[in-house]
Amino acid sequence: MKMGKLTNSIGMFLMIFVLAGCVKTNKTSNPLKPNVILIITDDQGFGDLGYYGNPHIKTPVLDNFSKESVRFDEFLVSPVCAPTRSALMTGRYPLRTGVRDTYRGGAKMANSEVTIAELLKDAGYTTGMIGKWHLGDNYPFRPEDQGFDYALRHLSGGIGQPGDWPNTLKGDSSYFNPILWENGKMVQSSGYCSDVFGHAALNFIEKHKEDRFFLYLSFNAPHTPLQLPQEYDDMYKDIDASKGFEDDPGSFPEMPDIAKERAGKVYGMVSNIDDNLGRLFNKLDQLNLKENTLVIFMTDNGPEHPRYIAGMRGRKSSVFQGGVRVPCFWRYPSQFEGDRDIQTPSAHYDILPTLAEICGGKLPEDRKIDGQSLLPLLINEKAELPERYMNHSWVRHSPVKYKNISTRNNNYKLVGNGKTPDGEDKFELFEIQNDPYELTDIREQKPEVFQQLKFEMDKWFDEMTTSENYLKTSKAIIGTQFENPSMLNLNDATFVKEEGISYQHPSWEVDIKSEGNYEVTIHFTRDIKSEFELELQIGKMKKLVNFQNTIHKMIKISNIKLEEGEATIFPVIRTNSAAKQSYKRPFYVERKKQS
Repeated sequence: MKMGKLTNSIGMFLMIFVLAGCVKTNKTSNPLKPNVILIITDDQGFGDLGYYGNPHIKTPVLDNFSKESVRFDEFLVSPVCAPTRSALMTGRYPLRTGVRDTYRGGAKMANSEVTIAELLKDAGYTTGMIGKWHLGDNYPFRPEDQGFDYALRHLSGGIGQPGDWPNTLKGDSSYFNPILWENGKMVQSSGYCSDVFGHAALNFIEKHKEDRFFLYLSFNAPHTPLQLPQEYDDMYKDIDASKGFEDDPGSFPEMPDIAKERAGKVYGMVSNIDDNLGRLFNKLDQLNLKENTLVIFMTDNGPEHPRYIAGMRGRKSSVFQGGVRVPCFWRYPSQFEGDRDIQTPSAHYDILPTLAEICGGKLPEDRKIDGQSLLPLLINEKAELPERYMNHSWVRHSPVKYKNISTRNNNYKLVGNGKTPDGEDKFELFEIQNDPYELTDIREQKPEVFQQLKFEMDKWFDEMTTSENYLKTSKAIIGTQFENPSMLNLNDATFVKEEGISYQHPSWEVDIKSEGNYEVTIHFTRDIKSEFELELQIGKMKKLVNFQNTIHKMIKISNIKLEEGEATIFPVIRTNSAAKQSYKRPFYVERKKQS
């Protein structure tokens, strides 16, 4: 574990079992540390599985798994994916970790954070990460830099997104045979992405069946682009995803034909994941690992497109329940009584402290852990956790006070929802137990509750926006043996606007750890055929190069002398034609230390 992260241990797991008094009599009183498999899917909403009332989707494996599990029916995450993943990994609010967005440099988690992998690695676990990371693609942000012994992943927020430069140019086939990164090395995979990740998970479990292991299996499906094998597409060709919910309480979104088509494709992608999980669970059975393996299944936020979401308001990116309430199932046969529902609100940042308590990990004391252990509830659903306030927010780029922000205690939830037409801050207050669909604003009926929650919202917002990792941008570290060359992609870039020009240019904040000569290669998505000039600025170094009557898909400049220290890499490419001057955006920038 990184220096300064170790602390004293928390209360012993065995002691909690002795005190709880609500474990089945045949459960062992002195359990071994379990293997842990944490499964998360991408943009799979609360209604995208059969267990929660969707009559169309075929998820027999997950439906059966849910019935064997402790179900957290009020499990809350962030409105979008990277913030959820940072909270999941650290037990802390995303803004504390430096994660404020999903791209434009806002999805880099500070290296100083303590992850689940680091915590469990110190407790004797072998750790693996497969699939979507989305917390920074360069050293020191990568999973292999954050405690994982093994990592197989794609870049950026999704396969084929602009930051995932090896696969972007494949267009509508990017989910098939994707180029991935295995422990920092580029590899060519074979097959559909979810099958590739599912197969890799089986290999990891087989390889480490004699070890104590933690596997973070993070599917990028069913996130867009909605690409899937034909057999799964065909499964839902004849359904009408807007029908069959007439008796369902709450609201149902309008579904034009395109939304119905998208729903069918999402359902096919989820069914494919379901089949992969069936193979994973069978592997645990075959290896006699099921009883002492804790398997957690969850999703990262609500659905992106309008479809069934159990009557809830809002979807992905919203702090209303449809955006932040997701399935969360915990199965640990040797210790937890299954087929139970827990209504106590819980959240993504609770997973790290819970696993620490179950697995004998040590929580850091040099920072605030926002989550709390759910172990008392896992043992006894009638247990009570200390009262707390749970906060959510998300606005593209950076948080805005009272815009798409919520604060909740056990029963009441205050939502800040932008401005009224008169320019006043707009709030809605809900009593969730009696109004789970957030339809009735009771702010005027409960002024004291409104004032208390607003006070807590203000306090939380001010604390987050003055936290160290929020204020200081995390930088990729260049010029070390850990990553050379460094491929800087658009997902981790920030964008700046030159005066008088509407076009925004990408730039990368880096920390140069070794003085010397560097080679910089700027890659484009297609050939530049016209006359153009490159202006490259790296810290104090500035270079201007003109190109005429040539065709380029990349520009390589060698022997650039750079000093140690923090710098911004800022390439601007201006093309000239008879009509006007235009600008080309780099696809990614490759930087290699030569000497």
